[in-house]
Amino acid sequence: MSGLKIAISGKGGVGKSTVAAVWSRLIADQGFPVYAIDADPDANLSHALGMPRVLADSIKPLASDDALVEERTGAKRGATGQIFSLAPEVADIAEKYAVSWNKIRVLVLGAIKKGGAGCACPESALLRSLVRHLVLHENETVILDMEAGVEHLGRATAAGVDALVAVTEPGTRSLETALHIKKLAADIGLSGRFFLLLNKVRDSGKSAETAKMFIPDVPLLGTIPFDDRFIIADEERKSIFDYPDTPELIRSFKQTLETLTDSISARQNATKELS
Repeated sequence: MSGLKIAISGKGGVGKSTVAAVWSRLIADQGFPVYAIDADPDANLSHALGMPRVLADSIKPLASDDALVEERTGAKRGATGQIFSLAPEVADIAEKYAVSWNKIRVLVLGAIKKGGAGCACPESALLRSLVRHLVLHENETVILDMEAGVEHLGRATAAGVDALVAVTEPGTRSLETALHIKKLAADIGLSGRFFLLLNKVRDSGKSAETAKMFIPDVPLLGTIPFDDRFIIADEERKSIFDYPDTPELIRSFKQTLETLTDSISARQNATKELS
């Protein structure tokens, strides 16, 4: 599992951070270092990982670090009418700013205040360059916990992503968001590396059938059952690994991760045979 680059997206509240956290823990438990990147403005990945609160609270979102943004881009965060670098130096940022815990290095990118249709701002240039570097140049596994879109990915970055996983609940609104993410993925060349993962499922057979009908021709990695213990863990800012009665829940995450890595390996092997 070393060197995988996995981006996780989906509608708010579907459990993206839980999936990103459990997968990161499973990979790290096998001895592989992991960069867990919190790219969701509603940052809570560190708590879902089960990091001690003092460590989790010490992580500073990069987008709000005025000194870093100005140093690397040549412009002040939040100011208008500035000329700034679109390709700032970022190779050392992960090493300097990541908070390490149990073979997992956590970075919080932070929210960018957007105006109009998007953000052409120095902090955006910094974060996009950092994500590109992590995906294309770091040898360790990188798991990106993203918002419902591909905000931090571009065509150049997408070339290094092994999978974009849309986490979705069985409901129509959540599936519609996944369908929207599928279209965004196609726009940057990720169609063949787009997967679905059903979370909070009460009837796995019926839910899987509904998802396949709603979004055909997309591999379904599997289902994660609905369970009140996820709600308890979220309220207590803990990981499901912190509770003694959750091995069967963790097993469902392990199965979906194995399905994903098998699919990635099969695609990489097919590509090698063609080259």
